Amino acid sequence: MTIDLLTQPVGVSHYLVVGAVLFVSGAVAMATKRNAIGVLMGIELVLNGANLNFVAFGSSYLRGGSQGGVGLDGQLIAMFVIVLAAAEAAVALAIALNFYNNHATVDVDQGDELKG
Repeated sequence: MTIDLLTQPVGVSHYLVVGAVLFVSGAVAMATKRNAIGVLMGIELVLNGANLNFVAFGSSYLRGGSQGGVGLDGQLIAMFVIVLAAAEAAVALAIALNFYNNHATVDVDQGDELKG
């Protein structure tokens, strides 16, 4: 008897598959994109995939029902990652704007010199 994810009701395994797809697509985007904006979008996809997995692992369904406590561990970690991603996006946007002012492009391969 095989378990088909498409015919089962939505459960934790569905969320984990979507989180894994987001994580892998973000890692591929970070590795293949040549401009800074594409790399930043890949980082955001990786963080969102990790957040989805944190929330899925923190669900009460996975823990076997209510065994005391509220079960907000995954949600709290996801909130921390969202705050971290917002700070990362602000700093990365400032770096990208400075890079564009210096090189007139956002192609990360063009920035190969160090200035002190």
